[in-house]
Amino acid sequence: MRIHEITTIKPNKPLTPSAARINALKQTKDRAADALTAERFKQKQAKAVAGVQKAQQALAKC
Repeated sequence: MRIHEITTIKPNKPLTPSAARINALKQTKDRAADALTAERFKQKQAKAVAGVQKAQQALAKC
């Protein structure tokens, strides 16, 4: 690599209060969406496990 190929990292300016609030709200929205997806997956798994257990019990009685 040559010296002119190396670029310096430009420092980020601090966010304005309104931009920081918008950024925080976006992050909160993303976390809530992830939590909702995880909860739906968890409930689907629990329902599937319950169905398997019910089927196993029905087979055991026969």
